[in-house]
Amino acid sequence: MTTTPPPPVEVQKQADDVRKRLAVAIPKPVVELDHENAWQLLVATILAAQATDKKINEITPALFARYPTPADLAAADLAEVQELVKQSGFFREKAKRIIGAAQVVTERFGGEVPKTMAKLTQVPGAARKTANVVLGMAYRKPTGVVVDTHVTRLAARLELSVEDTPEKIERELMTLFPKRSWIDTSHRLILHGRYVCKARFPRCGRCPLHEICAVAEGKKETRGWKERAAWEQRLVESKGAVDEL
Repeated sequence: MTTTPPPPVEVQKQADDVRKRLAVAIPKPVVELDHENAWQLLVATILAAQATDKKINEITPALFARYPTPADLAAADLAEVQELVKQSGFFREKAKRIIGAAQVVTERFGGEVPKTMAKLTQVPGAARKTANVVLGMAYRKPTGVVVDTHVTRLAARLELSVEDTPEKIERELMTLFPKRSWIDTSHRLILHGRYVCKARFPRCGRCPLHEICAVAEGKKETRGWKERAAWEQRLVESKGAVDEL
């Protein structure tokens, strides 16, 4: 990726504040796609494009039971795989991608999901965003910042980036956040966008970032941001079930 110049001081301070507050609100960020290994996470992430993690978690148990290894899926019948992933949306294309991914992982990488960006992005369906998820969460390798629709929205609302493409937004966020924090900060932003800073009806009054967000609406529901952070922690850990401040 090309070099990005140092950010303005005020933007860097904003990024530092966002990172520190979200670390309190979401101390142990996780990817909400159920998986047992890097291969399952890769398949689930490919299937999750334009679908919810909840829906993918309903689909993958049967898929992984039928095809437990990359070699099994590489030899699978396309029609059968399409039927198993039908509820994911765009299922014909996704079935081709995960079979293609299985074939490349099996034939080119000996059945092991690659551990580098250069190699992993050779796998069908594993563009940079998917590769960042897998390398970060399965192997704890900080190769970049995951930029999905949630992170794109938060980067704009929190004035961390004025760019309009995932690649350019990622470059800016990689400059703003320390490399050691890329993995966890990525998933904190995703979870914050999923449960609090929603596209429609954001929970501004309960948001621990209220004081530092230029577009926050309404009044804060508690005076201290750490109280709101504690609420967000309960909300995220319960996957939205616990919603009392």
